[in-house]
Amino acid sequence: MKGTPKAPGIVDALIPLLFLIVLLIINIQIFGNDSLSGSNQMVLVFSAVVAASIAVFKLGYSWETLQDGIVKSISSAMSAILILFLIGALAGTWLMSGIVPAMIYYGLRVLSPEVFLFAACFISSIVSVATGSSWTTVATVGVALLGIGKALGFEEGIIAGAIISGAYFGDKMSPLSDTTNLAPAMAGTDLFTHIRYMAKTTTPTMIITLLLFIIIGMNYETEGSVENVKAISQVISEKFNITGWLFLVPLVVLVMIVKKVPALPALLCGAILGGVFALIFQPEIVKSIAGGSGSFAYLGFKGVMMALYGKIAIVTENDIVNELLVTGGMAGMLDTIWLIICAMIFGGIMEESGMLKVMAEAVIKKVHSVGSLIASTAATCIFFNITTSDQYLAILVPGRMYADVYKKRGLKPENLSRTLEDSATVTSVLVPWNTCGATQASVLGVATLTYAPYCFFNIISPLMTILYGYLKIGIHYYEKEEELA
Repeated sequence: MKGTPKAPGIVDALIPLLFLIVLLIINIQIFGNDSLSGSNQMVLVFSAVVAASIAVFKLGYSWETLQDGIVKSISSAMSAILILFLIGALAGTWLMSGIVPAMIYYGLRVLSPEVFLFAACFISSIVSVATGSSWTTVATVGVALLGIGKALGFEEGIIAGAIISGAYFGDKMSPLSDTTNLAPAMAGTDLFTHIRYMAKTTTPTMIITLLLFIIIGMNYETEGSVENVKAISQVISEKFNITGWLFLVPLVVLVMIVKKVPALPALLCGAILGGVFALIFQPEIVKSIAGGSGSFAYLGFKGVMMALYGKIAIVTENDIVNELLVTGGMAGMLDTIWLIICAMIFGGIMEESGMLKVMAEAVIKKVHSVGSLIASTAATCIFFNITTSDQYLAILVPGRMYADVYKKRGLKPENLSRTLEDSATVTSVLVPWNTCGATQASVLGVATLTYAPYCFFNIISPLMTILYGYLKIGIHYYEKEEELA
């Protein structure tokens, strides 16, 4: 079509969004947790078709323009997709080498059911602050903590909730985190001002989260008994060569990330080292996975390759242990990557056609008080996490939208940067088709809607920042001299 496309109206923008929401509700009711295996992906594609139809036939956009938006949107998620592949490979070699089983073995010896949920959240937060990456934290210590918790008798949803709560605390507060650097850049403040200001809402949120996990842990009726835990530990120690040397691999990965080595080479190094350590410490397991006959060099190469790319399962006489010793390798991430690509198709059309912008502008017009401004910012971030399926876009777009509004209201940029992190960063993992929600569900093997109710830190964070806004607690205003400048 020729000519300048028309700007969409609010009704135009709401139609594909409502279509998506209604179809997803129906889809989840029919397929349940299996909806991530393909049906949710198709819902996103159908919703993209609805959005594209409105953009082409009513607004006058060309398909080529929308396609460019789709490609741009998918391109923004490529780093996440590559990281997902490497996390799958790392999970495979870390299982086969005994690294994850060793973490479970030692964890069962020191963690009791009463303090486990608190410890899982706290340990995840420390590792995430050190690495600046919630994804790396969940894929390494998170996987081990999930195994420990299941062995102790906890439901997997609440274990994952504790792990993710801690991991996203670090993702918010670490100066090494990409989102922690992105939010102040969008708002117009510096990194450490942002972190200090964010601590005012994040600290009480984390305290409440830890208290909730302590209370739940003290009152949780676990099915795991002392005898079961001992039996699990014994099976792991009999099956694997458990040694402290195995922890060199995760230590190397953590040091690389702390030293600001990019995630892709750090994770690749971790996956390869896991394969090397498997050959050194678990030769019998490598040979059993490879199967067949041949030299150790032949079987070793085959076994490591199988762990990197495909599903492997290490079988013991204990059913609980068997559930812990399964991984899907790179291939196990394909459903998640498919979901991300479909979500970015929908988000790309919605953004390129201006539909997301018109909905956001409609919200800004309703803002009057400081509290309503912060609440609107938080709601917009959550909205973009749902519609664009990407936490970076959920920070970038609202950051650009609201920067001038905050300044005109006399509010310093750290008010905006804190709100972006308190709402965009942490809620991304609660959306099943968001890159973060899809990734953590795939890595932990726990459906997003199963763990989401227990991600107390992620749920409370946006509520806390809205509460601070309405009560005007810790709100930084420009001095008159600063406004003139």
